[in-house]
Amino acid sequence: MKRFDDPRVAATFKAYPPEVRARLMALRETIVDVAATTDGVGVLTETLKWGQPSYLTEETGSGTTVRIDRLKGDSGGYAVYFHCQSGLIGQFRELYPETFAYEGERAILFDLGTQAPARELRHCIALALTHHLRKKRKREGVIVSPAS
Repeated sequence: MKRFDDPRVAATFKAYPPEVRARLMALRETIVDVAATTDGVGVLTETLKWGQPSYLTEETGSGTTVRIDRLKGDSGGYAVYFHCQSGLIGQFRELYPETFAYEGERAILFDLGTQAPARELRHCIALALTHHLRKKRKREGVIVSPAS
């Protein structure tokens, strides 16, 4: 498990209830692993945005920010958030219409009681972390899609 470089992020994770923390830590590990195994992404910057653990491709600029957090209220759920104007949630809905629960154009939602589908989730994260890279290459006439 990757150590926290930012003490504010570590404190945010520590403040989550244990069951939520475990799920978010697993999601964090997935994001870091996808970044490490996806061409062009580079090292992620882990920080807080809007009080949520956030993962940025500052080194390469290859993708859009991916954020994770518990759901508000007593639902006990958690989510992975994407920039609402990126069009990513629309892509995810086309690829995985029945696989995930979505919130508008900004999030994939999860219940604590169910296991997130790993392959599909990894694909969605890879698409987010290469969003700008794929847009740039498309403008240049090169079609790129991370492996699913």
